[in-house]
Amino acid sequence: MIGNFIADHIRGNNFNHFSKEIQQGIKLHREIDTFTDGHDIVRKSKRRLHERYRHYDGVIIDIFFDHYLAKNWSNYSEIPLDIFTNSINKLLDNKSPKLPEKSQRFIKYMIEYNILFNYQHIEGIEKVLEGMNKRTKGKSQMNLAIKDLRELDSEFNLDFKLFFKDLINFTNEKLSKIKRISI
Repeated sequence: MIGNFIADHIRGNNFNHFSKEIQQGIKLHREIDTFTDGHDIVRKSKRRLHERYRHYDGVIIDIFFDHYLAKNWSNYSEIPLDIFTNSINKLLDNKSPKLPEKSQRFIKYMIEYNILFNYQHIEGIEKVLEGMNKRTKGKSQMNLAIKDLRELDSEFNLDFKLFFKDLINFTNEKLSKIKRISI
C-alpha cells in the first residue's frame, strides 16, 4: 500500500532502502501505470476529452477513473468507503515521517481535504481538477475537464467499468509475479 502510494515520488530505481513490501508496491504501481497508459479503453477515454488538455489527458482520465472507483466502491469492496479511506489516512499519516518529502506534503493535503473519500462526489473531483490546474499555473486547463465529465458521464463510467475488470486481472497476475521474484 505504502509503496504504491509513494511510487510517483520516487525517481528511477532509488528505492532499495525501503522494505521489501514497499519496493513491491513501487514496482506494482509502475507496472499498473504502464498497463493503463497502453490500454485501448484508456486511450478511447482520452480521445473523448477536449483536445485542449494535450498531454494532461492521461492525468485527467486517472482522476475520472478514481472518481468512478469511489462512486462504485461497493461493487469492488465489502469494506465501506468511509472506513477504508479512514484506515488509509491513518496508515499514511503514521508512516509519513519516513516517506519522501513530496509524499509527506501530499498526505497532509489528502487527509485535510479527505480526498479519497470525496473522489466519489463531482464536487470533490472539481476541487482536485482546480488544484491540478493551479499546480500547472493554468497551463493544463484541467479545471475545465469537469465539463467533459458531466457531459460524458455515462461513457466515462462504462469505460471505467470495462477497464477496471482488466486492471484487476492484470494486477493480481503482476502482484503474484512480483512476490515470487522477491522471495
